[in-house]
Amino acid sequence: MTTIRQAALRTALISLNAVLLVAVAGTQPAHAEQNPTSPKKIKAFCIDFNWGAGGPNGFARPGLWASASPAMHVQWYKALGANVIQTFCVSCNGYAWYKGGVVPEQPGLKTNFLSDVVRLGHKEGMSVMGYFCIGANTRWGQDHPDLSYGIPSSPHIPYTDPYLEYLTSAISDVLTKTGVDGFMIDWVWQPVRKATNDKWLNCEKELYRQLMGQPFPGEGNLTDELEVRYGRKAIDRCWTAIHQAAKQTRPDCIIWLSCHSLNHPHVRDSRMFRQIDWLMNEHPDPSSLASARKAIGPKTRIIQCLCGWGDQHDAAKVVSDPAYKDVGFYGFAKPDDSSIPPIAESKNAKLTGNARNIEILRKAFHAE
Repeated sequence: MTTIRQAALRTALISLNAVLLVAVAGTQPAHAEQNPTSPKKIKAFCIDFNWGAGGPNGFARPGLWASASPAMHVQWYKALGANVIQTFCVSCNGYAWYKGGVVPEQPGLKTNFLSDVVRLGHKEGMSVMGYFCIGANTRWGQDHPDLSYGIPSSPHIPYTDPYLEYLTSAISDVLTKTGVDGFMIDWVWQPVRKATNDKWLNCEKELYRQLMGQPFPGEGNLTDELEVRYGRKAIDRCWTAIHQAAKQTRPDCIIWLSCHSLNHPHVRDSRMFRQIDWLMNEHPDPSSLASARKAIGPKTRIIQCLCGWGDQHDAAKVVSDPAYKDVGFYGFAKPDDSSIPPIAESKNAKLTGNARNIEILRKAFHAE
């Protein structure tokens, strides 16, 4: 069990990791100096490497799409009309999309994928963003069964000191080595404890004591009020570690939060919402953006997800609504066997679901 003194030391190391990595790196990659500025209108898309066959859960097996061509991907985004490429630092299977990092690369990775997409995307005038899934990481769960509620394709990681040390070192590393403009963070939630029948792991009981200043009361005595207080503290501490690691390494980097429940009690009116650079409403219903506008800080930019869940998104209605003139747009799609999804011909009037929404985004992106 972690002692109070050990916990304090670990917390200090979380802050120290970013500083040391900056000192060792000295300077940023040469191409980082040519990064495009944050676009006036965010037009973003993601070819989503998270989901696919062969993994031990719903996430893609390690190495799936490891032969993806950076040049083909950049040209696909260019044809779509995107000015922001969202690809991956580390995907949900727990392996990285660049070589030589602190996180092992996707098995069989043929190119230095993320770094190459950054280099080629910047030549085309596009910003390039990476991705970290904060609440789920299959490799972490497999390597640290005592620090994870199994390895489901849902949030399963409590934000313990060892996990935050791992996460912050990975963030500092990717910003130092790839020249990426920033990264999306996703699934910044408390873990689902289904694997243990809602029993708390010892590591999280200790985290509760560390954050709440009192012992874990037991599952049967944990009131809703206590659970919300703990959840907010745990997420806030995780956010502080992410923000500090990123901004100490690259003060100009963009941190982008994807959130499907902007009014959840664990994050509503949070410091994370006020400090985040870009905040995206991932839920298909854009109405919750009204809450986001009240919660964000003066420099936060808002994005609406319009593509990814087929007919749940009504992309045409949103892109034609004047109320979204100052809101960025985003979509995502699972790769096909070639590692890129098709872009339909605009004359095709029979499109449905995600294909229809991709085409709506393509038209909207090129109309700007």
